[in-house]
Parts: sequence; structure tokens; C-alpha cells
Amino acid sequence: MPGVPAGPVTSRVPGGAAVAAAPPEPPWQSLEQRRAADIIRLLSLYRPLLDAFVIDFFTEDLWSQLPPSWQPALAGATPEQLAGLLGGRGCPGAAWPLSLLAFGAAARALAFPRGCPGSAPRPPCQSSRLPPLLRRHVKPKKQHEIQRLGKLLQRLSRATGCERVVDVGAGQGHLSRFLSFALGLRVTAVESDARLAALAERFDQELLQELGKTKGLAHRGAPPCPLTPRAPQHIPGRLDPAAPWGELLLPPDPPGAGPAARNPLGGPGGSEDGHRVLVTGLHACGDLGPALLCHFARSPAVAAIALVGCCYMKLSSAPEHQQHPGYPLSASVAALPGHQLSYRAREAACHALEEYQARLRGGSAHLRAHCYRAVLESLIRTVEPGKRHLGLQPGRKAHTLSFTQYAQLGLPLAGLDPVRVPLDSGAVGAMLEQQHKVVAFCTLGQLLAPAVETLILLDRLLYLREQGFHCALVPLFNPRFSPRNLVLVAARTPLATALAGLAKDTEGGHSSEDEDVEEAESPREGQNPQ
Repeated sequence: MPGVPAGPVTSRVPGGAAVAAAPPEPPWQSLEQRRAADIIRLLSLYRPLLDAFVIDFFTEDLWSQLPPSWQPALAGATPEQLAGLLGGRGCPGAAWPLSLLAFGAAARALAFPRGCPGSAPRPPCQSSRLPPLLRRHVKPKKQHEIQRLGKLLQRLSRATGCERVVDVGAGQGHLSRFLSFALGLRVTAVESDARLAALAERFDQELLQELGKTKGLAHRGAPPCPLTPRAPQHIPGRLDPAAPWGELLLPPDPPGAGPAARNPLGGPGGSEDGHRVLVTGLHACGDLGPALLCHFARSPAVAAIALVGCCYMKLSSAPEHQQHPGYPLSASVAALPGHQLSYRAREAACHALEEYQARLRGGSAHLRAHCYRAVLESLIRTVEPGKRHLGLQPGRKAHTLSFTQYAQLGLPLAGLDPVRVPLDSGAVGAMLEQQHKVVAFCTLGQLLAPAVETLILLDRLLYLREQGFHCALVPLFNPRFSPRNLVLVAARTPLATALAGLAKDTEGGHSSEDEDVEEAESPREGQNPQ
């Protein structure tokens, strides 16, 4: 693997510190275990780059920590050339050092394929694959996700003989409504925020009223509505990751919203009425994803699970959380030296790489936002050295402002008076002129981000494999629409039947956002997509 040592060596990382690369893997390791070990080796070599906060670009002089041979090439690169580096494609006029090319090639090779974003518009338009009544209150991105994930769950239902689904972290119930009203599944929606659960029920009632109207119209010759009047059951409650499998739910948020609900997974024989269930979580945040996997592993009532993770920076991690860390879950990854991921590394795993690449190619004004924030951090630290990483958000449209306007909004959030901070000094101007360097540095971090997410997902997959479950990772969503697009599917029986033909599933017609999307090939049973 270019840029990844094959044996125990001591390497100089971009920050200048020497680290020992991990020893070669034993021959008995699986492909997934070897991939995890290779990713950890790569991340160990570039740990200073991975753990760096871009807002510290000036305060920590991050540019000087890059290899000297990289600096002139990156400093002179155009945004279009940086986009080519990010995507692994050549770009006219770019002359990258071989070590930089090897770094990029290794990062791309070790990350899971995310599917082809195609030429679909951004943002996606309304999906004709969803009946009009199910598009209400649902943004196009979510429409794309619930239609794709719903069809996968429908296939799992047919393969396992389970028609009951527990949707954990259901939010406003958009996925649950599609599963119940459009696909005819019996759905229990669990949501920790009692207010969202109440809103979901209100949307259900609106839909039932509309179905009543369409039924009357059908008697007068109108086309019948394809939806069935079966609403999901909504349960407010939080998942308890540490509870035994028979005790699932804690009281909902906010405090006083109600008592803990009954466990929808039920007792040893199955759900509350003795049936097995499917469990799903669409963009399960932080430790919710690992908790669902642990409950699947401990609950004979759960026949299969389809999980999409999100917000990896909120994962609890060992050694801080020894008993029930969200990462690592598997014994395989926990045994690898250097497997630890910092908060910054886990945050990087949430980046929208395809969106950043599009911004580079288009020369988007959004690119200046990182430089603005880095300059603001420098000003804050100059005035108040003890203040750093305050999580300031001067506004979503910061890129449309001049830096002076941006700073006048941001400094009060840090408790500083803009009048007392020089905003038009030569030092500020010199930093703003280095925007191209800040963008180049961000690009290097984007290169590593998919490898970090791959390591987190590999850990989850290996956790399930270690216990004998059938599992696969499927790039189900278009990454331009939904950056967290890899779905972890696991079952107690082989998955080949459920996944076969998933890429060609065109039931319900095409939508304009789907026609331009090249569907991802389904992995063979027991393997990851290559």
C-alpha cells in the first residue's frame, strides 16, 4: 500500500515527532481486520494532521508542520487542483510530490467505497418514488433516504419473515410512516424527545384524515390511493445502552415527559406479542448506534438490524469509558495498538467529502469560512489567551460577509468588545491573504476523513462478526445528498436473499434525483463492497 509501511519502522510524521508503525498483521487475520490495521497504521503516521483543529491554523502555525516538500505544491495549488487531489484524479498544471500522492492514494484505497454521486442536482428535488402524501413535511434529502432504507427493510422483512419494525430515534416519524403506510409493515417508532413523538403522531393523524378523503373520492371514480391506513405506534423513550436486553427504555426527554415505556423488543420469546422484529436507526447519533448493535446481539427477538450512524464525535471511547464504550466495540480493533481516535478525528469522520470537493471545483465562497474562523481564533487568543475553541457560530452565511462584519458578530460571542480589537491591522490582512493555505490544509484533513469513518464502521462490523452474525456494509444513499450513506446490515441468517438485486430495485418508479444516481452494487454475503 503506497505510503503505508509493511513492517515495524519508525517514521517522521508531519508534526515532526517520531512514531513507531504497527507490526505486520498475522496471516490469520480477515480482510476486515487487515484493513483496520492498515488504517490505524496510516492514521498513526499522520496523527498530527488528523488531530489538528483548522481554527488553530495561525495560533499553532499548522502550515509549518506539513512536510517541507508538500508546502510549495499546496501553496500554489488552485481549488480545482485540490479537488483533483481529493478525488484521486489528475488535474492540469498540478505537480504533486510523490509522498503526497502516496498519502492520498493510501487514504482513498483504505476507505470504503461510498458509491458514485453521479450528476444528480444538489440539493435533490422531490422524489416521485414517494406518494405525494408522504412528502409532506419531508425535505428532499430525507425523502431520498427513507425511500432507499425503506426498500432495504422491506427486503429484510421478506427474507426473515418479520413484518414488525422498531424504528429507534424516529424523530418526526418520516421513515416510520413510509414503512407503515406505504409498505404495510407494523412499525413501533421510539423517540427520546417526547415533543417530536407527539409531532409524529400529529402528522400521522393528518395523513389518516387525507386518506379518508381519498377513499371517498375513489368511490366516485378517482384512482385508488396506494397507501394503507395503518399508522405506526409511537413510544417516547430513551435507549439504555447498559441495560440487559430485556430492559430497553428509559423515560423520555425532557424530564417529566412521562414514565419509561414498555420494551418493544419484549421478553425472550420476541416482542410484546411474541413476534420477532427488525430494528433500524436512520442516522443514529453518537452512542445510539453502538447501543442498538449491542441490543441486537443480546436480543433473540431481533431478527435483523439496518443501521446508519452519525455524529461520531459524540461516541464515548475507551479508556475514558471502560465499561460500555461506543468505540471500540470489537475485540479485534481494541487489540490493535494505536486504535484510539481523538474527538477531532471522530469529528472529521462526519465531514461531507463530496460536498467539499464540489465547493473546490466551483470556487465556492464557503471556502473562506475556515480562514475567517482561524483569524478570529487568533484575535481572541491574542486578547484573552485562556479562551480557545469556544464553539462560536457567528452565522450560517458567514461566507457572504466581509471579515470585519464577521468579527463584529463573533467577538461579542466570546465576551470581547469589537471596538477594542484591531480588525484592519496588517497582521489581520496577512492572515486573510493565506486563505488558499487554509483551504489546502482542510483538503488534507478531508482526505483522511473517510478512512476514519471506515475504521469506526469496521469496528462495528467486526463486533458482529465476532459473535457469528451475518453482516455487510452497503453504500445505500447518494453521498452528495447524504454524506453518512453507508448502512450496516446484520442478521441471524444469511443476507444474500435480502441484498440480492437491491441495486436494481426500481419499484415505485424513478425520481429525477434517482435517475442520475448510479446504484451501488450489493456486496456478496459476508463481504464488504469493493
